[in-house]
Amino acid sequence: MDNGVSAGSAGSTDTLGRLALGLTLLAFGVGNTQVIDNVTAADAASLATWVGGVALFVIGLLEYRAGDGASGTAFAGLGAFWFTWGTGVGSEVSAEAAGLFLLLWALLALTLTAASSGSGILGQGVYGLLCLSLLLGAIAAFAGNEALAKAGGWVGAVAGLVAWYGATAALAKWPTFSGRAAGRGVTATG
Repeated sequence: MDNGVSAGSAGSTDTLGRLALGLTLLAFGVGNTQVIDNVTAADAASLATWVGGVALFVIGLLEYRAGDGASGTAFAGLGAFWFTWGTGVGSEVSAEAAGLFLLLWALLALTLTAASSGSGILGQGVYGLLCLSLLLGAIAAFAGNEALAKAGGWVGAVAGLVAWYGATAALAKWPTFSGRAAGRGVTATG
């Protein structure tokens, strides 16, 4: 593995991680909104387990190996979240337990948001929106409020679109809203 490849260059594991995170967040978010008939968040369990869970965790380990502790932490941590969520879908748990689960993972997303303060609007935006989505989901679970769960789904879907755009920007050399186009030596988040 070439340790000299920058985190945002085309073909990097960071870009692949952002694509995996984006797809998983989109599926999870759209499922929670129930905007498509007969599609719920539970329908995203397989994608969450394998793409969001296993793939992101492995990508996180590769990022650690390449010397990027921030992306390694983000992807491995979120991989653990998605794998746990995906394999637990359908299990009988109390609303309070589900709310606590989402609240604890919202804390990870909050940490990632704070840690990405210098990475630009796309990087911080993904984690900030993920934190808000999980927080809304936790409150919805505690309160039994379906409208809050749907609002959290919409926020999660937007987070997925932001992650997807960041990865696509790195590959296509599109603007990253930091005053420069993504490409070799420029991270996908700006």
